[in-house]
Amino acid sequence: MLAATALLVTACGGGGSSSGSGAGAAALDGVGPITLVQGKDTSNFVQGRLDAWNAQHPDQKVTLIELPEDADAQRSQMIQNANAKSDAYDVLAVDNVWTAEFAANRYIVELPQDQFPQTADFLPPVIDSAKYKDKLFAIPYASDGGLLYYRTDLLKAAGITDPPKTWTEMQADCTKIAATPAGAGVNCYAGQFQKYEGLTVNFAEAVNSSGGVITDSQGKPDVNTPQAKAGLDFLVNAFKSGEIPKEAITYKEEEARRAFQEGKLVFERQWPYMYTLAEKTDGSSKVAGKFAVSPLPGLTGPGVSSLGGHALAISTYSKNKKTAADFINFYTSKESNTIQVKQASLAPVYTSIYDDTSLQATLPYLATLKASILGAQARPKVVRYGDATLAIQDAAYGAIQGQMTSDQALSQLQSKLESLTNGS
Repeated sequence: MLAATALLVTACGGGGSSSGSGAGAAALDGVGPITLVQGKDTSNFVQGRLDAWNAQHPDQKVTLIELPEDADAQRSQMIQNANAKSDAYDVLAVDNVWTAEFAANRYIVELPQDQFPQTADFLPPVIDSAKYKDKLFAIPYASDGGLLYYRTDLLKAAGITDPPKTWTEMQADCTKIAATPAGAGVNCYAGQFQKYEGLTVNFAEAVNSSGGVITDSQGKPDVNTPQAKAGLDFLVNAFKSGEIPKEAITYKEEEARRAFQEGKLVFERQWPYMYTLAEKTDGSSKVAGKFAVSPLPGLTGPGVSSLGGHALAISTYSKNKKTAADFINFYTSKESNTIQVKQASLAPVYTSIYDDTSLQATLPYLATLKASILGAQARPKVVRYGDATLAIQDAAYGAIQGQMTSDQALSQLQSKLESLTNGS
């Protein structure tokens, strides 16, 4: 994520610049054991790749350090480690919205672009999200675009042939489905509405899908607008009417996933990682073979996803940066990325993987996902992202809980974002 208002950062971390990599990129020196630090691995993919690396590099083994499932907690612990100047963390799995903040505060080092040639095959929005001030600070290993998961069996039973393209169509579909025996008692729609980063994502998607923005292309707040109000009103009114069930106020990704897999939802906004899990036939999913995905709906047509994704960065305080760089190249190789999408259905970063016809045959959502990512909007482009996302969550949560009106929430958010960006 680029930050228009931040000071130019020259990352530090051991020695002078590498040839052909730009004046600010640090030499990546030091060989030996390292750690990979990330949220809890629910895919069982990560340890398998670590085992493959460790078998080939017995003197440079990688140990996995799992942080809490919650993204905000992950960010907090990574920042605490950096502030302590600890070398306990070597390779950080960073959310793409942390890039500017981590680079500006020198928690991570600038990477010599010529040492990571695979990035030439990455989707443009994906690699752009790993840069700060046009300099590379992380190597993406998974992108993310929001998808609308929907119950094909319930739509068919109600005589509906196509998934909804607008919020109004989705509401009408739910009304038809509720009137059928199969759809009686099934809730209409849910996303992620707990007061955490997922709420920022869902709020941003609602705003962008109605023609609004949170910050403009220069990072200037512009959220107190009729367009943004239309997006927030969609969420507020959906909670009021029951279109979004009241329990969804507690949903993060996993709670929403379980609700859909248990057959409690007709529609769900979710990341692609759920696809493989929901298709399991081991009894863990009641909807295997009964769902498909489509673009998110919007106010007047298909909606806009927030750009998600994760990348690997090297801690400024790592003692073994060369090993860290070599491991990142291994972990973000096309081979690893292909295994990852097959095993964990995480969004690939390579353009060529999306265009692989053999993969398209087994992973039918790839074309929809590619379109979602290419059309996605980044979340607010501010260095003080941690403060900005908290301000967004406060405003959005207050509105959907009925503690303030949409107008009050957006006015409050506009003022708070202005205070965070002025003079930064």
